[in-house]
Amino acid sequence: MPPETTPGTTPEDGATPSPARDGHAAGRVTLRADLRAAVPDATAAVLVTAAVFVFLWARMGSGDSATVAVMPFMDDPGTYWMYLLSQAFGWSGLLWAWGTVVLGLLLSGPRLDRSPVPRQVLERWHRTTSLTTMALMFAHALMFAAELVRYETELAWLKRLWTGFADSFVPGWYDSGTGQIALPIGQAALYLAVPLGLLFYVRNRIGATTWRRLHRFVIVVYVLSVWHTLLYGTNVWYGEWPRTVLWLLQLPVAVLLLVRLLRPARRAERLGAPGRRAGGSLPGWALRAAGRVVAGAVVVGILVVVVSGHDGGRQRPAEAPASSPHEKETE
Repeated sequence: MPPETTPGTTPEDGATPSPARDGHAAGRVTLRADLRAAVPDATAAVLVTAAVFVFLWARMGSGDSATVAVMPFMDDPGTYWMYLLSQAFGWSGLLWAWGTVVLGLLLSGPRLDRSPVPRQVLERWHRTTSLTTMALMFAHALMFAAELVRYETELAWLKRLWTGFADSFVPGWYDSGTGQIALPIGQAALYLAVPLGLLFYVRNRIGATTWRRLHRFVIVVYVLSVWHTLLYGTNVWYGEWPRTVLWLLQLPVAVLLLVRLLRPARRAERLGAPGRRAGGSLPGWALRAAGRVVAGAVVVGILVVVVSGHDGGRQRPAEAPASSPHEKETE
């Protein structure tokens, strides 16, 4: 998601950019320009998605897929290719979300004086990966809906379309198994990601301070995305090494978040002493201090999960379940 600085400002002072001769802010970034700049990034995302799709197809075809272990009826990739494509979009979306969050934390943390890549370039990458992430998240949900439409063969077409849409996009509608919890979490991530990401392009209207306050909730979007994956990603369903690797990938994010909280670029966000001007009001100081404690606890928690191997995964059953976890709808 876009960083917590405005083009033409320094993260230290937060000053607004000086107006150009035409009345617009100097160096103003527009959504149209970023969409054009995102084409190479989106192309790379499509290629990664295609590679993941081929890998998942091969695993399903060979019988080694964890998805098939969870749902044995899905042993035909030719039939369930839309589900595989949904999975592929989901994994590339999570990868791109990881990248854009890492970039955002780097940009909003301590100054990058020794960075080999100019700050302006990092900001552009951050914005384009954010746009690509939103598109991948939507494609993930759309292909899941398409698979449900294909699956519900006992319903009339209009009913199938509504069921697929409602199960995929209406929170609380899906009523089967783990999806009753996991799908609303994923839907919340999608519905928060879009406005929080696009608010960057109207920050001059809503005010930089308001935008920065709202933008901090982007980390919530990422947490929801990872939580959705851990709950519902059949490829990391069991407590085996793929799930542990997913946990391990969260360590850089947690460490960067902790560093960003301990050493924020903006003076107003530094902890200081409670009650003083630099430290702000006592409630605000307590909230910032609590945030640092929580971030530190998350780092420790992830390390404990990875080292201990107790990552919340299910035990692989001796005998696979015989039926689909989502029964077909009937008229």
